[in-house]
Amino acid sequence: MRIGIDVTSAVVQGGGIGRYTRELVRALAQQDSPYEYRFFSAKRPSILPVPNPLPEQDGISYHPAPLNERWLYRLWYRLRLPLPVQLITGRLDLFHSPDFVLPPVSGGIPTLLTVHDLSFAHYPEVFPEPLVRYLNTVVPWSVGRATHILADSQATKDDLTTLWHVPAEKITVLYSGVDPRFRPVESGAVMTAVRQRYQLGDAPYMLAVGTVQPRKNYQMLIRAFAPLAGKFPHNLIIAGGKGWLYDEMMAEVGRQGLDGRVHFIGFVDDDDLPALYSGADLYVFPSLYEGFGLPLLEAMGCGVPVLTSNASSLPEVAGAAAVQLSPHDETAWTTAMAELLGDDTRRVQMVAAGFRQARQFSWGKSAKQLLAIYADLLGSS
Repeated sequence: MRIGIDVTSAVVQGGGIGRYTRELVRALAQQDSPYEYRFFSAKRPSILPVPNPLPEQDGISYHPAPLNERWLYRLWYRLRLPLPVQLITGRLDLFHSPDFVLPPVSGGIPTLLTVHDLSFAHYPEVFPEPLVRYLNTVVPWSVGRATHILADSQATKDDLTTLWHVPAEKITVLYSGVDPRFRPVESGAVMTAVRQRYQLGDAPYMLAVGTVQPRKNYQMLIRAFAPLAGKFPHNLIIAGGKGWLYDEMMAEVGRQGLDGRVHFIGFVDDDDLPALYSGADLYVFPSLYEGFGLPLLEAMGCGVPVLTSNASSLPEVAGAAAVQLSPHDETAWTTAMAELLGDDTRRVQMVAAGFRQARQFSWGKSAKQLLAIYADLLGSS
């Protein structure tokens, strides 16, 4: 049986869904299975955001299209030309798209589509208007055509059934995992090298990780951090590539008089993330909406106390291991950050609880569940 998987995000995106797809296909490749995997992607960029993004081994072949992502989207999702993905991959028995949209397929084969979240439906005001129009057109169209849907969390599944009336039996929750490399980094040399690479200086810091865009709620976080700047030596480090409305978040730093105390360090290489997490005294995750919230668990795996928003999927991911706050209550965030920075006993307790919570999620477990879903779809077909 030949399974096609769209790995475009793994090849062209550094973080976010790109990281999700890389971790998932690597875990799949490590499982014993009867399947041959045919990885499809848009044209490979000349400079990869992540080196060696895909596993290479027997049973896996890579089939890049001659067109880049933008042109494929125009042909498939604007013009809706019925050019099947098999023109590039060859014969398939099942096709899986892990990134919201489903290209045309031929032969009536079963299709699996991953929908990570419906943030664009809940918070359209924090996205560029053309992107909202595009997603509200193409994602429902893809959902309607897919044989089965994967949701990152129960919260996303509930959104699909409530907002778009997708039958619950058409959706399976597939949680993400935490790679074992996300554990406390004990090497002083590694920690020093990462501090130097990202110009963190010697000051202690609180950390947030995620693409710099309004949904991540960084402007609120910056305002909540401002009263602490005169009381604690900590800086606020925000790691993530530039998204839309990036300049507004940068401007908030100046408005709060926090130049030199808030640092946007850009995209961080996957290999550097464990050390970056391990060096933080607190991990803060104030997002308005998440389909899963993987960085939260990665921080826990690295032994960092976590403060998180209580919105969407985050309570089911964080469990009782994190302090959960409204993403709109700026004063509560200020108070919680100050209390945790001043309470070593509670921080130790939270670290232990975080280790236990992170261990519940693994990419191996996710890959085994996905293989069972593939088998069900192939059996039904």
